[in-house]
Amino acid sequence: MLRLSALAVLLASPANAWEFSPSPLCTLQQAGPIAVTLTYDPMLPEYVLTVTADTVWPTDLPFFMTFAGWRPDRIQTDRQTLSEDGRSLSVRDSGFGNVLDGMEFGALSQAGVGDQVVTIPTDGISGPMKAFRVCETAALS
Repeated sequence: MLRLSALAVLLASPANAWEFSPSPLCTLQQAGPIAVTLTYDPMLPEYVLTVTADTVWPTDLPFFMTFAGWRPDRIQTDRQTLSEDGRSLSVRDSGFGNVLDGMEFGALSQAGVGDQVVTIPTDGISGPMKAFRVCETAALS
């Protein structure tokens, strides 16, 4: 009976699914306790990655992402911005190939500032990521 109760709770919980939208900007996002939004604006051209956590991000240290698995990597920048409440951290850049590859092909993606690290679930990202990559290419044509 306990197993059935646990299964019912899992089935009733919202799924953290990756979703793609081609407009108004190419957007790849996942809602959940750790919300992630990746956009591409071909007019600039610029990518924006926003990670929203349930706590406030530190302000005085660089942002980093690590990717484990396929091709382990770590990227870092001190050019992040925070939302007014400090829970959403955004990074902008004209090139995001290593981020896209790490999220799509890596076994584990994490984002962090200092000691505050969150895991970004990437299960089910492959199809939406492929659509995002096609969108960015089509937008440049």
